[in-house]
Parts: sequence; structure tokens; C-alpha cells
Amino acid sequence: MDEACARAGIHSADDLRELGADAAYARLLASGSRPHFIGYYVLVMALQGRPWNDCKGKEKEALRKRFDAIKARAAKDPDRLPDGLSRFLRDIGLSD
Repeated sequence: MDEACARAGIHSADDLRELGADAAYARLLASGSRPHFIGYYVLVMALQGRPWNDCKGKEKEALRKRFDAIKARAAKDPDRLPDGLSRFLRDIGLSD
């Protein structure tokens, strides 16, 4: 997680808290991390100071909807590939 956060430009717990779970997770996806619901809700629970397995029922269903929305936005983002690969491909005429 430390390496994934560093790739996403998140270098401290304070950075993570300042961004919040949704924005931080979106950055992780944009920097090349693969989406995984458990990782997302563990992050949400950690930022709330709660055990990861405390998420249940309707709360977990609501988090699943938030996760799906973040993942969908990331899939539409043309710069979601790591290291600006999407921008490079566009610049050399291989994508729109």
C-alpha cells in the first residue's frame, strides 16, 4: 500500500486523511493500481479508525456503490494509465 500510495503522490498519512478515501482511491486507480472493493472499504474503515471487518450490511452496500462510481470514473479518464502512457499514445497518434 505504501508503494501504491507513493506512485499516486500520496506520501503521508496526513496526505491520505486530507484527500479522503474517495479521492485517494481515485488517485490510486489513476496511477495504475487495480480496483478491488475490499481494498477500498479497508481504506474507508482505516480513515474512520475502525477495524476493516466492521463494515457490514447497508453501510457496505453504500460503499460498494461509491466504489463502483469511482471505478467507472477512472475507466472514463483518458489519463488513467500509469506514467502518462495514455497521453504519450495520444501524442504519437495512436489514440484520440
